[in-house]
Formats: sequence, C-alpha cells, structure tokens
Amino acid sequence: MRLGVLDVGSNTVHLLVVDAHQGARPLPAYSHKAELRLAAHLEDGDRLSTEGETRLRAFVDEALQIAEDKGVEDLVAFATSAVRDASNGEEVLARLRTQTRVDISALSGEEEARLTFLAVRRWSGWSSGRLLVVDIGGGSLEIAVGIDEEPDAAFSLPLGAGRLTRDWFTADPPSADEVRGLRRHVRAEIARHVGEVARYGPPDHAVATSKTFKQLARIGGAAPSGDGPYQRRVLRDGELTEWADRLARMPAAERAGLPGVSERRAPQLAAGAIVADAAMDLLGLSELEVCPWALREGVILRRLDMITG
Repeated sequence: MRLGVLDVGSNTVHLLVVDAHQGARPLPAYSHKAELRLAAHLEDGDRLSTEGETRLRAFVDEALQIAEDKGVEDLVAFATSAVRDASNGEEVLARLRTQTRVDISALSGEEEARLTFLAVRRWSGWSSGRLLVVDIGGGSLEIAVGIDEEPDAAFSLPLGAGRLTRDWFTADPPSADEVRGLRRHVRAEIARHVGEVARYGPPDHAVATSKTFKQLARIGGAAPSGDGPYQRRVLRDGELTEWADRLARMPAAERAGLPGVSERRAPQLAAGAIVADAAMDLLGLSELEVCPWALREGVILRRLDMITG
C-alpha cells in the first residue's frame, strides 16, 4: 500500500511517500519538502500571518498533486507546534480543510511524543527494554519513556531550537548573558519534569531523534548520513557539553561549515545544543543513540495499524 504523510512543521513542511504493509518496515518512495519557517511568520508573537498561510496553502496544493502523481492511496496530514501554538492555528487549518479537502489537524505535544516513541520502539525492537526517547524540534522538546509501544510518560515542552533562538538571542553569536539566561531557563523547565521520567527507573536504552541531534552527533564524529540508516550513531554527554559551549560562541556562518550542518539550520543549532546538553545532564544520560525514525514514521505506523487492524 502506498501511503503519504504531510508534516507541517515549525521549520519544514514535508511530504513523505512510502510503500508499506503490516508486518513490514515502511520503505520511502518519494520525499518533497520546503523550508517555509512558519514559526517565523507569527505576527504579534502568536498569530500566523497571511503570508505564512498563503505559502502553506501553496505547498499543500503542490503536495496533493505530487501525491496523486505518485499513486498515493491514503494521505495523513498533521501540523505541529508552530500551527498548534498560533492563536489562529485552528482557523488556518479549518480553511485548509475546506479549500483542499485534506483532513489536517494539529497534533498535541503529548501525541507527538507518543508517536515518536512508537517509531523508535519499532525501530529498536523489544530487546531494547525500557526506552527513553528525546526529540528536539523547531518549536518544542518531546520526551517519552516506557517499556511497551505506548509510553508510560510522555510530555512536550516549549523548548524547540527555533523558538528559543528567536525568543532569546538578539546577536550572532549571542552574548554570554543571553546564553547564560537561556541555559537557566531551559534547565529550570526540564527539571520540573525529571520526576515524571525518573519514577519509572533508569532506561535500558536512551534514544534521540530529530535534525538537531543528528547534526550534533555528526559534529561529534558520527558517520555521515550518506553511510545509510543502519550505522550506529551516538552522542556522548561529555562531547556534547563541550560543543554546546563552542557552538554558542560561533557565528552561524562558522557553524554552517561544520560536518553535517546545513546553512539553514546553523542559526538555531546553538540553542538546540543547549537543550540537548540540559536534557542529557538532568536525565542522567551518558549517551544517546540517534534513531533515523521519528514522528513521521510513527504517524505512518499508527495509520497502518488502524487500516489493517
């Protein structure tokens, strides 16, 4: 069966087409994405602008044509934090549903965490035991822990790399005071929720997903993406702490010259590293293994379970 997933993220809007059936891993068939940076199109702090909505509508129209051309039988569409947190987000999605007849809705932060956890569980397998999954997006940080396919605890915090860069940094590179202030803020936010994870005991396997973690692991010496998804890629706490400090002192142009760092993602990598470092420290993790599957794959797997169940 050919499935399509339309992911409206804070930075990127992405159509992923996969061939999948129950009992088999989804095989990517086609990918189309654009850096719409919807979070940067919020007016008055929390309202998606007309320009942002227009650009989103144009991409959805394009994605629908591509899905039809590629023979997609079933399309799942969802939005994450940028649209979810916008004061007019539901109005924008309602207009999209009416104009395009695509059933698109905003996932809650907890749903994001749970679906990402499902993807990591299926990728890692039962032998990984109790899983702890950490994901840093453009607008939010998701954490989930559990022994089964449904996590015992899952939550989302407004600590995305893009959001924090916009809200806390005014210079490139940011000042030492700005970095210190952000670090305090991030650690206080995460610390409030550490007990929700710790009550279930230490994880057997700690896993990270998202572009931020992939780039940080690559900077630390992990294999490049061209080596394929089955290479084991690990991010270690000591290396991350050192890089979090160095990245905050680099201008974005210098970060973009590091291995695996794209020019478009470089501006928000310093904030992302501060969040990653805080999460590993406060959760007591010496290393995180980077998983190639994340939210989109979780959405696909859940949809497939519903269709074939």
